[in-house]
Amino acid sequence: MDDRRGMETVMADLPRDFVWGVSTSAYQIEGAAAADGRGPSIWDTRCRTAGGVVNGDTGDVACDHYHRYAEDVALMRGLGVDAYRFSVAWPRVLPRGRGVVNEAGLDFYDRLIDTVLKAGIEPWLCVYHWDLPQALQDLGGWANRDSAGWYADYTTLLARRYGDRVKRWITFNEFSVFTLFGYAIPWAAPGITDREQHLRAIHHVNLAHGAGVDAIRALVPGASIGAVHNRQRVLPEGGRPENAEAAALLDEHWNLTFCDPQLLGHYPPRVARAIEPYVKAGDMARICRPMDWFGLNHYGPIFARANPDMTWGYGWGDAPPDSPTYGVGWAVFPDAFRDELLEITRRYRMPIVITENGCGGSDSPDESGGIDDQHRINYLRLYNASMQEAIRGGADVRGYFVWSLLDNFEWGSGYGNRFGIVHVDFESQKRTPKASARWYTDLIKRARSAA
Repeated sequence: MDDRRGMETVMADLPRDFVWGVSTSAYQIEGAAAADGRGPSIWDTRCRTAGGVVNGDTGDVACDHYHRYAEDVALMRGLGVDAYRFSVAWPRVLPRGRGVVNEAGLDFYDRLIDTVLKAGIEPWLCVYHWDLPQALQDLGGWANRDSAGWYADYTTLLARRYGDRVKRWITFNEFSVFTLFGYAIPWAAPGITDREQHLRAIHHVNLAHGAGVDAIRALVPGASIGAVHNRQRVLPEGGRPENAEAAALLDEHWNLTFCDPQLLGHYPPRVARAIEPYVKAGDMARICRPMDWFGLNHYGPIFARANPDMTWGYGWGDAPPDSPTYGVGWAVFPDAFRDELLEITRRYRMPIVITENGCGGSDSPDESGGIDDQHRINYLRLYNASMQEAIRGGADVRGYFVWSLLDNFEWGSGYGNRFGIVHVDFESQKRTPKASARWYTDLIKRARSAA
């Protein structure tokens, strides 16, 4: 590793219209879980399931963004970002997932979008970020083929309501995470471990994506549509032969099972054989719809180990003990970020928007009330330098969004791991920008001055 990549660099290679942004998701920040007619989601259920979330934490209040959105938009404006990626809570606008519409929920996103636009920030709307209405899960959730139609109707509702102001649309966030961890490895809602349901969920979510793209295209003139994929290189733990097959299958499930059918029109080989019984005539054409950009969430590579007790015979392994940490506290592989951007460019030949990248920690205020999260600054420096290397190598990267604007509810980790560039005191709801927020603002200014 060239240590000079930790130094401040001027982003001279970025396109003039490069987008700098911040990302959040509805369940992780909104709170107001039972307010104004919102229905329960599978994550409300998960939080009330023994062992579902660390410390029994819930998203009932989270960052109370539902009531404090104007304050949070003002924080974004102070950062100087171009764009805000957020998600709509499906059960807030359709409490039972279908049928009766909740106008109070729709009104909230009207207010949010209008406030974001007034601040000179572009809204990027993600239709689905993991919070399936519990009423739909009770009907089989994503394992039910009807789910593609439920999702299409929900997307149509959003496109009709917000398409006059929102032109950047995202169908799903991290397909492979919520399907794998929800239906094969019980780390997320709905907490099922069943091969057949996992395969069905994969295919039905892909069908839903295609239907969502078509709905947005039909209803939103000038829409720019992407989908957000988590892609990380999968390596066998310790390089041991018994872990190689585990890594190969996890690689397909994690990196290819959604990208390939959506963008190339076919499933990868191992998955294709397993999923064939659930594929009907015309399905692949319904899935592979024209897209405008590739959304990438990336943090670091994955290490796999063989585990016959797990649903698919693989489990998560450990990074090599001598892996670099750069003061972050976890293994950091910025070269893997560069290589992933180049691989996406080679395989899919699409513009890329980095929709999540960031670093967790146990940040807390010092005696003066400030938060000097140098570990996060180190991480962001390294990864932004790797992004620029990839651009110089031919990757067509159009934007970068930090995860996340705020410390928030981090799914199964609850509130113990903070990813925000703005600190949230979950007792008082006080927001305090961290040192990384100031660093990000300066990075954006320097990049714009160099463009």
